[in-house]
Amino acid sequence: MIIETANRLKTTKEYYFSIKLQEVRELISKGNDIINIAIGNPDMEPSKSTIDELNKQSNNPENHGYQPYRSVPELRASIKDWTKLIYDVELNSNDEILPLIGSKEGITHISLAFLNPGDQVLVPELGYPAYSAVTEMVGGQAVKYSMIENENWKPDIKALQKTDLGKVKLMWINYPNMPTGAPADINVFEEIVEFAKENKILICHDNPYSLVLNEGDPISLLSVKGAKEVAIELNSMSKSHNMAGWRIGWVSGAKDYIDAILKIKSNVDSGMFKPIQLAAVEALKNSKFWHLARNVEYKKRRKLVYQILDKLSCTYDKSQTGMFIWARVNPKVGTSEKLADFLLYKKNIFVTPGFIFGEKGKQYIRISLCVGQELLKKVIKRIEGIDLDKI
Repeated sequence: MIIETANRLKTTKEYYFSIKLQEVRELISKGNDIINIAIGNPDMEPSKSTIDELNKQSNNPENHGYQPYRSVPELRASIKDWTKLIYDVELNSNDEILPLIGSKEGITHISLAFLNPGDQVLVPELGYPAYSAVTEMVGGQAVKYSMIENENWKPDIKALQKTDLGKVKLMWINYPNMPTGAPADINVFEEIVEFAKENKILICHDNPYSLVLNEGDPISLLSVKGAKEVAIELNSMSKSHNMAGWRIGWVSGAKDYIDAILKIKSNVDSGMFKPIQLAAVEALKNSKFWHLARNVEYKKRRKLVYQILDKLSCTYDKSQTGMFIWARVNPKVGTSEKLADFLLYKKNIFVTPGFIFGEKGKQYIRISLCVGQELLKKVIKRIEGIDLDKI
């Protein structure tokens, strides 16, 4: 290169899965039959009505131009109705909802909208790597907070209250949690909202998993009284509607927060393809039976994943929510990275080592349910009779 890269690249690493999936592709090109049970990439289709609507709208010659930065009104209205139906939360579709090109985009826009260099951001000690990565990318400082394992991995608010929070502006939370599968809890949400009010911190709740294998009622942080004063919430259609590649998400919250995020978004993109937006409107109408059918399939797969973990002598909590299973590696094996490498290079099975989600994940692996039953049965055969002492 004839110029140096920006200083932010000195602390910004390429996303783990970007690197590892390239390695997996290279192994496959050499003839290795790799079974990928690591990625949360839904393999089932969106509803037929969603695809039909996309085809219909794509054939309309008037639908191929630039679209409003806030999205078409029909999409925001549908999100408003869906949020009321699923979470019993009232939103104003005109100024409390901002559709996004996936919630990952939202993490960046939110960080750019609210952080100055040196501002601190509370991020979970086990969580989506983008929370920390984007914070550092925009010049903020990611400060990890403890999660209480024997209390469903909830944030340790008492410990936080004993720390210096003077420079903290944002706090990222994610329930149902990834990677641990801990469910959302209204009592925990109420505690977090009160903490935010006391310390003048904006809570950013990432909520894409609430419809996937959730045995209780889905919960929005915004359902807590007074939450809109101190919180915004991201949601996505990637996991709940089998639309990961469509890149459709949104952020909801009070008008002032949404307007601030829009200032960034409007300078970065030029709106989503209209047929995708209108197809998303159709997807948000999916019946409870459609969602039930998806979860029935995931339950069947989950039983097979339990068998895989049992054969690997891992321990896990069966009350987990979402499309992953988080499991502790047998101490006899060592670290999750050691087990993951053994499975990849010796058994042609790709699992996620827990260390990528934080230091506390070194003894855990994560397995995705986004893999068909036949492939999971093949994994079971491949690890039959595995000797942990030889890993």
